[in-house]
Amino acid sequence: MADANGNEPGQWRALGERTVYEDAYVRLGQAEVEVPGGQRFWHDVIRLRRAALMVLLDDRDRVLMLWRHRFVPDRWGWELPGGLVETGEEPSAAAARELEEETGYRARDFEYMGSFQPMPSMADAERFMFIGTSPERVGEPTDLTEAARVEWVPLDSVARMIDEGEIWSASSLVALARVLLKRR
Repeated sequence: MADANGNEPGQWRALGERTVYEDAYVRLGQAEVEVPGGQRFWHDVIRLRRAALMVLLDDRDRVLMLWRHRFVPDRWGWELPGGLVETGEEPSAAAARELEEETGYRARDFEYMGSFQPMPSMADAERFMFIGTSPERVGEPTDLTEAARVEWVPLDSVARMIDEGEIWSASSLVALARVLLKRR
């Protein structure tokens, strides 16, 4: 039950925020918060641009994936195509654009599957998920920095690939889990 200020039990209140660093991709800040019981302190906050990704399925029950290296964890893995939502761009348009740039494919049909926050305790980094079908090859990938390989992966091998650590990116894990649950 909410109190007189509309706060639910256990709700933290943000009293203000200051920017520590900001560029076109990330804003690092500190928020002054008050936790239940009245204690106040500064909490680190990361604000990232929104991103969108596409699970593209073909008529043979395969998903289009990228084999890529991520330099921050210095690790290779399979990921779904996706990227940042540009200013003024709809997430659906970003997912379609990134799919084509990174793979050379378009989805003739696609639908929204939801969004998620991968690290809500200190980061605002909303990710939008789309599922596409009826793939159409329109050319070669135009962004050659995105992947070492682009391959169709059997959907029934995804769970094993997750278990073996071949798929480990949060965005890909959440979107693929959503697709697998939907198919049950």
